[in-house]
Amino acid sequence: MEITLIILGIVVVGAVVIIGMYNSLIKLKNRVDEAWSDIDVQLKRRYDLIPNLVETVKGYAGHEKDTLESVTKARSQAMAAQESGDAAQQAEAENMLSSTLKSIFALSESYPDLKANTNFLELQRELSDTENKIQASRRFYNGNVRDFNTKLEVFPTNIIGNMLGFKSREYFEIEEEKERENVKVKF
Repeated sequence: MEITLIILGIVVVGAVVIIGMYNSLIKLKNRVDEAWSDIDVQLKRRYDLIPNLVETVKGYAGHEKDTLESVTKARSQAMAAQESGDAAQQAEAENMLSSTLKSIFALSESYPDLKANTNFLELQRELSDTENKIQASRRFYNGNVRDFNTKLEVFPTNIIGNMLGFKSREYFEIEEEKERENVKVKF
């Protein structure tokens, strides 16, 4: 009788531990999904601002066709990557879009009327604000991915996680090495 109670106690404790691990993995997985959703919201906002920015620049710098086309193409690629659901592919496309957007803002230096245009200034401010929100969303996402991946890698959760089919997630990070370098300022 005592042996049966001891075995039953061990089984109950084991079940409680497994349920606790499973629930913690689900909680972390949902936080990662929520963080990814935050990134999507900010990227959608950026995608919506870009056509307005391109149209504003077209009015002042119509002969800068290559720059405007590269921004439009990068936007399309980023939107397609977003639909794919692949974090690495989306990060690469978003990094390309960010670098082409920098070229539009560089154009404003060559066109003083554009630089003074209130629509352009407002779009530039909104886009800058959106970029900051994207960076914050990326940090939030990457922090949640770190917590989730760590939980999946530590013992004994790694055994339970593997048995239940949990997979580690990829970070949303910079692909191009040159974007990691310090900015050089020359006067």
